Amino acid sequence: MSKSRSYPQFVKNVVRKLPDTVYLQLRYFSKFKTFYSMRHPRTYNEKLQWLKVNYRVRDEPLLVDKYEVKSIVARKIGNEYVIPTLGIYNSVDEIDFDSLPSSFVLKCTHDSGGVVLVQDKNDADIEKVRARLAKSMHRNYFYSGREPHYLQIKPRIIAEPYFADDRSGQLLDYKFFCFDGQVKAMFVASDRASGNVKFDYFDPQFEPLELKQPYPNSAVLPSKPTQFNKMIELSRILSEGHPHVRVDLYEVNGKVFFGELTFFHFSGMEPFKPEKWDRLWGDWLTLPAAIKSY
Repeated sequence: MSKSRSYPQFVKNVVRKLPDTVYLQLRYFSKFKTFYSMRHPRTYNEKLQWLKVNYRVRDEPLLVDKYEVKSIVARKIGNEYVIPTLGIYNSVDEIDFDSLPSSFVLKCTHDSGGVVLVQDKNDADIEKVRARLAKSMHRNYFYSGREPHYLQIKPRIIAEPYFADDRSGQLLDYKFFCFDGQVKAMFVASDRASGNVKFDYFDPQFEPLELKQPYPNSAVLPSKPTQFNKMIELSRILSEGHPHVRVDLYEVNGKVFFGELTFFHFSGMEPFKPEKWDRLWGDWLTLPAAIKSY
C-alpha cells in the first residue's frame, strides 16, 4: 500500500486512541474555535459533551438500537405507534430482496445516516444498495462523536415499510427536544429524498423559531401535523426520566409512528444560528449527578 493511502488510516488509528476528553475538546475547537468548559458547562453543546463523559442512561444502548428500542416503545405507548419490521439481518448477505415488498426501507441499527430508501425494487440497483449498507455495517459511529452507547450496539440491518404522507407527498421527520420530560422545541426535517434537506424549528405551540442548525429553512414552512398534540404527549412519555433526549416521530396520513431516540443532537458539535439559542437550550438542560456505568 502506498504512503498516500496508508497515511490517513494511520492518522485515524492515532485519533481513535485519544482519550475521550482530549478528542472531544479538539473536535469541539474545530467547530467552535474555542474549547468548552467541562467543569462549568453552560451552553447546550457544552453540556452534551459533559454528558458523554460523565453520564450513562440505564438501557441507553437498547434505546438507541433502532431494532431493540421498538419493544421498549411498544410497552410504553403501544405497538400501534411502532413501525412494523419486515426483516432483521446480521449482514448484507442475509437480506432476501425477493421476499421484500416492491418498496421498503433498509437501515443499520447501530449508526446514524445508514438509511436506504427503495421506492421501486424493480428500478433499484441492488448491488449498490448492498455496498452502501456494507460500508455502514463496518462503521463504528462511536469514534466520530464519542457517544458512549454506540460501543454497545450490535451492527445489524433492519427492513421496514416505505411510508409517505399523502398530504405532503413525503415522509416528514418531526423531532421533539425534551428536557426532563417536557417538550421545549422541535423541528421538521423535509426534502430528504431530494438531497436538499430543510430544517424548520418551532416552539411547543408550533410557532416558528428564527433558528438554523445546520440546514436552511424551507421557502414555505411545513404545515402543522394533524396529530401534533398527540406527538407532544407521546414525546413526554418517551422522554420521561431523561435529563434530555430528542424524540423523533412521523405522521403518515393522520397516524403517528415512532422513529428513534437521540441523546446527542448532532453530537453537540453543530453551532446554532444565532448563537443565543445555544445558551438558551443550555439553560433548559439541567445536568444530573455523574454516573459512569451502564
